[in-house]
Amino acid sequence: MVDVLLGLQWGDEGKGKIVDYFAGKYDVIARFQGGPNAGHTLYVEGRKIVLHTIPSGVFHSNTINLIGNGVVLDPVTFKKECEKIAAEGVDLKKNLFISEKTHIIVPTHRALDKASEQAKGKEKIGSTLKGIGPAYMDKTGRNGIRVGDVMSPNFEESYSKLKAKHQQLLANYDFSEDISEWEKEFFEAVEFLRTMNVVNGEYFLNKLLKDGKKVLAEGAQGSMLDVDFGTYPFVTSSNTISAGVCTGLGIAPQWIKEVIGVTKAYCTRVGSGPFPTELEDATGGNTAPGWRRVWCNNGPSPPLWLD
Repeated sequence: MVDVLLGLQWGDEGKGKIVDYFAGKYDVIARFQGGPNAGHTLYVEGRKIVLHTIPSGVFHSNTINLIGNGVVLDPVTFKKECEKIAAEGVDLKKNLFISEKTHIIVPTHRALDKASEQAKGKEKIGSTLKGIGPAYMDKTGRNGIRVGDVMSPNFEESYSKLKAKHQQLLANYDFSEDISEWEKEFFEAVEFLRTMNVVNGEYFLNKLLKDGKKVLAEGAQGSMLDVDFGTYPFVTSSNTISAGVCTGLGIAPQWIKEVIGVTKAYCTRVGSGPFPTELEDATGGNTAPGWRRVWCNNGPSPPLWLD
């Protein structure tokens, strides 16, 4: 059986904490969509840990954690995240697995994201500039590079072809930033990625299900950011609702049982886009970096700083 945990608003509902709370009841925690724009905050023995790509059950030694094919993975962010978790005494070689079909964010994806958002001016959508949108565009455009490709001796050739395509697109923007340091970090992270457990995700997970294992599918962002059913075009680039579990992990719908939604007593939204009942006065109007746009169900509140 597969239970699903989703955010019901625009993200920041506290999904990571809830997954961590429930993780001990499941054999597998599987991330099914999104990229390193996620920030799932856990507290391990009083220490704050923020996870961006790795599933939130990683601190449970008997729980398998799977990064599914519906995720887009930035090797640089992933490497840094792994190093922080390893410093907490977790052996990721034992309980973390990555689907070989997971798409990779390359440095020029980040450059395209930044250039495109800058070009939009006042019409920008509030992208996190982490290259997630361009990576999903290459996935649907059948140009992408996947985790399994890093094991190929032709990986650098595939990377160079994709980079050349991106450079042609970047020529249409006023973007002159030097990304050579990004590339250096990227190839170091790719070497690290090659040491991880890369599996055929859908076969791996379906075998566990047939063996009677309990799975919790972990979503990122929130339902109102779903690329099809959210507040389009101010949305993320993947399906954040329960339907995304089937395509993001490679499982049939009949495996899904409970769908758990996480919501907040007050609603916040990061970035641009419609936000009904938003407080735009002195009480709720502080949208400086690090602050969230806030609306309280029970009346006005002071501006809130939320991680």
